[in-house]
Amino acid sequence: MAKVVSNKNESVRMFENPILERFSHIHPATPIVFWTPVILYFAYLGAQQLNALSFTASFLDGVLFWTFLEYTLHRFAFHYKPSSKAGKRFVFLVHGVHHDYPRDATRLVMPLGASIPLAIVFYALFTKALGPFAQAAFSGLVSGYLAYDCLHFAFHHFAMKGKIASYLKAYHLKHHYVNPDSGYGVSNPLWDVVFRTLPQANHMNANDLENLDQGYKKAA
Repeated sequence: MAKVVSNKNESVRMFENPILERFSHIHPATPIVFWTPVILYFAYLGAQQLNALSFTASFLDGVLFWTFLEYTLHRFAFHYKPSSKAGKRFVFLVHGVHHDYPRDATRLVMPLGASIPLAIVFYALFTKALGPFAQAAFSGLVSGYLAYDCLHFAFHHFAMKGKIASYLKAYHLKHHYVNPDSGYGVSNPLWDVVFRTLPQANHMNANDLENLDQGYKKAA
């Protein structure tokens, strides 16, 4: 079973600099407040340039691209295994701290200091590569990201109802509490299927993981 430092809703100090430390925390509602107007604005721009079919296809392509980005960043950047001290420190700052303190509510969604620069880079790439389809696709990309952030927070703090929601929660909990080298998709398992990184089915079932998660919550 994978190890954690604490399953309580608590934080560890990451930076000596108080400003950097402050901005390493974020209220979980902040992405919703900030990114929803961005999604609507670029969806509006896209709708002005495309017919309904082209807009829908471009938007969904953006969502699909996000799922691939989510998987690749999580697998190859967040779970990179460096040998240097500096590299290990970097990986801990960007993701390792979340595995050590998985229920820290102030570090479950991406800080704006990271998400805004990434959004600017991908918008520039979309504009160059997709032309008139860029705004609709970018709206889909940000929608996919926002759904990921919301689901990720919910998996660690809420009981999920329904077959799909409870399956996705158990799927992500396997990544944390069973084997962190599998199950890199958070919002969906699509690319784990494609690249054969699904969690082993015989470790724990959904009920076992839900009981484990509830036990941690009671302890917290």
